[in-house]
This record gives sequence, C-alpha cells and structure tokens, in this order.
Amino acid sequence: MAEGILIIGAGFSGAVLARELADAWDDEILVIEGRDHVGGNCHTERDAATGIMVHRHGPHIFNTNSREVWDYVNRFGRFRSYVSRVKACTTRGIFSLPITLHTINQFFGKAMGPAEAEAFIGSIVEPAPAGPRNFEEAALATIGRDLYDTFIHGYTKKQWGCEPRELPAAVFQRLPVRFSYDDNYYDALFQGIPEDGYTAVVARILQHPRIHLELGRRFDPGEMSSPRARFRHVFYTGPLDEFFGHRFGRLSYRTVAFERIEALGDYQGCAVLNCPGLEVPYTRVHEHKHFTPWESHEKTVAFREYSHETGPGDTPYYPKRLARDKELLLRYRDLARETPGVSFLGRLATYRYLDMERVIAEALDFARMSVACLAAGQKLPAFPNPD
Repeated sequence: MAEGILIIGAGFSGAVLARELADAWDDEILVIEGRDHVGGNCHTERDAATGIMVHRHGPHIFNTNSREVWDYVNRFGRFRSYVSRVKACTTRGIFSLPITLHTINQFFGKAMGPAEAEAFIGSIVEPAPAGPRNFEEAALATIGRDLYDTFIHGYTKKQWGCEPRELPAAVFQRLPVRFSYDDNYYDALFQGIPEDGYTAVVARILQHPRIHLELGRRFDPGEMSSPRARFRHVFYTGPLDEFFGHRFGRLSYRTVAFERIEALGDYQGCAVLNCPGLEVPYTRVHEHKHFTPWESHEKTVAFREYSHETGPGDTPYYPKRLARDKELLLRYRDLARETPGVSFLGRLATYRYLDMERVIAEALDFARMSVACLAAGQKLPAFPNPD
C-alpha cells in the first residue's frame, strides 16, 4: 500500500501545506525543491558585499486583511511594520504612487480637495459603454488618458510585453486609486516584512519531525510510475504545463532580470522607484536597505528590474493569461483532473496571479480539506479553486 505524501516545491504553498499535514496527519512527508533554498520567489538572503537583506527575486511586502494569515506567519518569524510608498520617475518629475490626491494635484498643478478632485477626474475619464473589456479600458474609465499615458501605459507594456488592451481588466483593478493623501500602496489591515527574511520564515514552517526536505532535486513526473516512489498522494506547486511536459504547448509567463547597482550611502531615497516611460528599458529600481528601516548600513545595493518573456530555463514569475493561455489552461486543467493521486496548488500550478497572503490562505484551507478527505478515504480534488 502506498505510504507517505510527496510535495513538490518549497515555496509558501508547499511549506504551509506540508506543515499543516504534518501537524494533523500521521504520514511522513517528503518535500522536494529544485533550487538550493526554500522560499521560492520570496527568497531573501544577506548580501555578501553590503550585509543588506536582499529580496533576490524582487520586492515582497506582506499584506493581508486576514487575522488568521497574519497570526500564522508571525508564528514563524517576527514581521516588522512596513508601509510601501512607491515613487514614479517620469519626464515631468517624481510623483507618488499609487495615484492619490497628492499625485493628481501635483500632476495637474491644482490644489483640489477630495470631492473636487473626484469630480475633476470624473470629467476626464473615458468610460466604456458596455463596461471595461480589458486593462486599458478599465484604466481610461478610472483615471483618464493623461494619467494613464504617464504612469500606467508604458510600465504595463514593459512589464507584460504586450499592449495593455490585451490584458484582462482585472489586472488594472489591482492598482489602487485614492482621493486622499494616503500614499500607502496597500489597503490591507496588516502589513510588514519579516525581520530576518522570508526564507527563514519558510524554513521554520518546514521544521517538523515528519517533514523531510530535499533541496536541489527537480521533480520528474516519470518517477511517479516507479514502485519505490508511489505515495499516498502528491501535491504539486510547480508550473502546470511543465508537469505534463508542455504537452499542449507552453503557458506564457513574464520573468525578470536584475542589474546590480552598488553605492555608498543612499542611492535613490526610497525602496521602489517606478520608471513608467518607454524611453527607459527597465520597469523599476528597488533599493533594498529601505525594506529594513530598522537596520543601518554604510553601503547600499539597488537593482534595475527588466521584464521579458519566459523561455526554457527561465524562472516564471507572472502568468499572462492571454486568450491563447486561457484555452491551453482549460486543456491542462482537464488533464490534471484525469491524473489520479495528484493535486495542484499555488500560483504556478493553478496559473493565477496570487499574492503571498492568498497563497497561504488557500494552502491552509486546502490542507484542512485534504486531511478530511484522507481520513474519510475520499479522493482529493485536483485543484483548491472551483474555477
């Protein structure tokens, strides 16, 4: 009889799932990870040259409205309060993001109050008669042409490698617009960054006598056919199309590359500086000492971030979910549902744009459901999400 549970991937999805199963179920759990560290794209480590805690795959600010999720991550590391205040460097000067009352007044050279500014923006927007069908229509219907062209269009085109009108409207709806001077990028009740980094948090989540971790081991789906590798159940958190050997073709992702900048003192005066203009090839610059304002460093390190299409061997970051991708996704989901003994969880395996807090919440819920199914001898679902 098959024994034990296999989890592929040691990011937040795999780690939280492993911990919850280990706490509630008697099976041994093997977690395998292709990289040489846990934490996935949230990986953090001390920079050797400066001593600064660096987010190796780009900035991650934890934010959630869920008390359960906030309490959960704080069990495994102290999250210090952190407010994300992004700036944008344009040909007209430096502005605050997200778009707030300050941005609007500064951009248009006015001194409006909230109600006046909202009425003013309402007079310049371009509403879509049947509702916004894509990112661009959603943006124009919310902030108008001038703000869109200056802050949104170029950045989005560089970030996603396509015209914004090709992206779904829901992508724009992730960006806050406020008629107040609140320049906190997030609206969440709980916001912070772990004092000793995300990788340490994930490592502690995985510290359990029934969890066995193997780093530097890539998963080969063919291993599942071997009698020695048959598990009671397998949970997969990697790219969905990769699990099936890209049988129907590759789902499209964007990935990022970084250009390192070292300097003394302070390089740009903020953690994140967006560069929305198409005249600049990179999307933003992040200076990592500003993510830990409770620390002091003589030197600094920053990174210019370049977005490009994901090719073989690249690390996928952002699922594009264009029309062709959605067609492929349906085919891969059908195939996944026909694959016995395997469940698919997390951003890559479900091909969705998920923040850390949602990844954790979903892993917690799916773990509870999995334990109930295992205890009842019932088949586990292929996906945690119903869509």
